[in-house]
Amino acid sequence: MSTRFKPKFNIKKGDSVVVIAGNDKNRTTPRTVLAVYPLKGRVLVEGVNIITKHVKPSAQNPQGGIVKQEAPINISNVMLFDASKNSGTRIRRERKDGKAIRISKKSGQEI
Repeated sequence: MSTRFKPKFNIKKGDSVVVIAGNDKNRTTPRTVLAVYPLKGRVLVEGVNIITKHVKPSAQNPQGGIVKQEAPINISNVMLFDASKNSGTRIRRERKDGKAIRISKKSGQEI
């Protein structure tokens, strides 16, 4: 992704999203966004894209071993969750009191 302009995404840390593509695809179960990496165009979603990582023994982890953890997925594979409609939704932006707010296109309510 180009670094000339910082990309602007509609998904933020702490949002509820549904996964719409990939092995963990589930359009009905909302999941929480743990981190957003805008320059890479990826998001870290709770319980999605679990990988196994081999960890060497260290001072914090003297045992070492195999650890399961989430890995980032492409931001295009997730969609914001609208609780009132109980499904994923697109959003539009509006300005209110000098701040940009996100509004669901399905329900018309603020997210």
